[in-house]
Amino acid sequence: MKVLLKLSFFIHAALCLAQQTDYVDFKSVNAIIEIKPKSNQVTGEITLSFDILKTTDSIFIDAQNMQLENVRFNNDSINWSNDGKKLWLIKSFKPSHNNEISFRYNANPTKSIYFIDWEDDVINSGQIWTQGQGKYTSNWLPSIDDMNDKIEFDLSVTFDKDYEVIANGNLTFKQFNDSTITWHYDMQKPMSSYLVALAIGKYNKKVAYSKRGIPLEMYYYPEDSLKFEPTYRYTKAMFDFLENEIGVPYPWQNYKQVPVKDFLYAGMENTSLTIFSDSFVVDSIGFVDKNYVNVNAHELAHQWFGNLVTETSGMHHWLHEGFATYYALLAEKDIFGENYYYWKLYEYAQELLDQDRAGQSTSLLDPKSSSITFYKKGAWVLHILRESIKDKAFRTAVTNYLIKQQFKNIETNDFIGEVEKVIGKDLNELVERWLIKKEFPYDEAMQSLKKSTFIQEFLMVDCEVQTSKCKKYLSSPISAEAKSKIIRQNDGLITVETFRNPLKVRQTISKSLSKVPLELKENYETLLDDKSYITLEAALFGLWNSFPDEQGKYLNKTKGLVGFSDKNIKTLWLTLALLTDDFEPENDNEYFSELTDFTSSKYSFEVRQNAFRYLAWVSSCGIECQENLKEATKHHNWRFSKFAKELLKKIE
Repeated sequence: MKVLLKLSFFIHAALCLAQQTDYVDFKSVNAIIEIKPKSNQVTGEITLSFDILKTTDSIFIDAQNMQLENVRFNNDSINWSNDGKKLWLIKSFKPSHNNEISFRYNANPTKSIYFIDWEDDVINSGQIWTQGQGKYTSNWLPSIDDMNDKIEFDLSVTFDKDYEVIANGNLTFKQFNDSTITWHYDMQKPMSSYLVALAIGKYNKKVAYSKRGIPLEMYYYPEDSLKFEPTYRYTKAMFDFLENEIGVPYPWQNYKQVPVKDFLYAGMENTSLTIFSDSFVVDSIGFVDKNYVNVNAHELAHQWFGNLVTETSGMHHWLHEGFATYYALLAEKDIFGENYYYWKLYEYAQELLDQDRAGQSTSLLDPKSSSITFYKKGAWVLHILRESIKDKAFRTAVTNYLIKQQFKNIETNDFIGEVEKVIGKDLNELVERWLIKKEFPYDEAMQSLKKSTFIQEFLMVDCEVQTSKCKKYLSSPISAEAKSKIIRQNDGLITVETFRNPLKVRQTISKSLSKVPLELKENYETLLDDKSYITLEAALFGLWNSFPDEQGKYLNKTKGLVGFSDKNIKTLWLTLALLTDDFEPENDNEYFSELTDFTSSKYSFEVRQNAFRYLAWVSSCGIECQENLKEATKHHNWRFSKFAKELLKKIE
């Protein structure tokens, strides 16, 4: 196929040395692990089984900064060395099957496994969780970091009996010891080592079952029982939808989801075990503004795209993220409707256009591309491809691709080749425009979007051009998105009647008026009754800022509100209470102490970030706040660490 030549232009020069996968095929890892959180220590016994494919004089296992002992090859002693990164086995190895390496190890990892809240015995709610992708599982578990070597991992983990231990695969049994439990997990299929995962904490769980009977285990903090339903809303529906849409049964034994504190990302699709940020644990009000649905669908789609079939290198990363983004949109389309689907594609197109204008666009096949490119341009490629070859051919090609390449490592040509087989012609032009060229084909994307009357209507409404018509639009039956666009373009068009619109439009009003006109005051005050934490936060500040004589009234109205898990309303309320003359002056010390306490490490970094910002805003980041800020500069979440470093420079 000509397309193979097109893509080969982007392939880097071959490595001078052959990969170990050419000589050794690791089959399984059986690990017996004990974790000691107070000392950030992982110890264990590990056995790796493998075949030797070609004669070689050494074999390595990735083991970062570990102490190793009792290294055995097929139960015999062997020459070995430890260079701090790898365990090297030195011997004249001949082609053979069913070999084993076993050894003990001890590690104090500084990354890839994270020990959260174990410093304070009073809290008694510590967590441990892992993140292998980009961090290397070999920091806590000897393994093979090369994603092209797929291995079956079985973990047995000993830990305090008062905690839940969750890992990949099926829990086969629990061994009860004096003060600990050993949890035995079994995987039946191979995976790349970056997808091995552990999550340990105080959890409850509920189990649902898919149409095919796959157990869907959903974990939650005991205190969040009322948030369980809105957090995991639509989980079963999306699971069943994706199985049907993809055309390949879910490939693993079960599916587990666990929220954790201070996670590095929104979520991570470890095989059969998604770990996600507990900032997505929401109540029914929070669900309106910020919910787990898209992340839930995205990480679930990865169980096929990324886990079942895995890229050979970063050059093909869109085969993970583009597919997961696209299929998550399809799942949301099934729930929220076609307009939602086209709206999200429109938003993606605007982000990609902005990236183009900033001169930051890259080829989809560039391993150094941005997340916007991998995720959103990748999703657009699949949308355009499906439109051009039609539904039946697209679904057939995806199904064939997954079945043929299951449990293998793949490249872009593997997918494109399957599509070309189904349609009987090459895709050179599409590949050139959408995968190889740096610029996003914005005009072609907009032509596709205009097939939606919803998007046509949105594009038609433009108050920078048609000012005279826009006031009427706000009272017409056009979409909330179109009305919100009008308000963002010209907040002077807001009238009493505008407040009669749905919640999304009212939310835009709350965020658009820095000063509330007196004639809109009564209507603007009704925003404090909306079921939206974003609206409540914006409206509280807007009213407080616009009507100084009634600040106490608004504070009394919103007293006790917390908001999202980042306490967005609570931290704002405390700040405004401290700034308001004659509002409960007897409680000033209590409010200041509470706001300062929110900067401490016992809270999530999102809560801390809000508290730091408000204290800096009112020039009240004192000794305790600054000490907490210095501690935050060393936080494992690099975005929060960067924020803390920048803020510290400003206030010192």
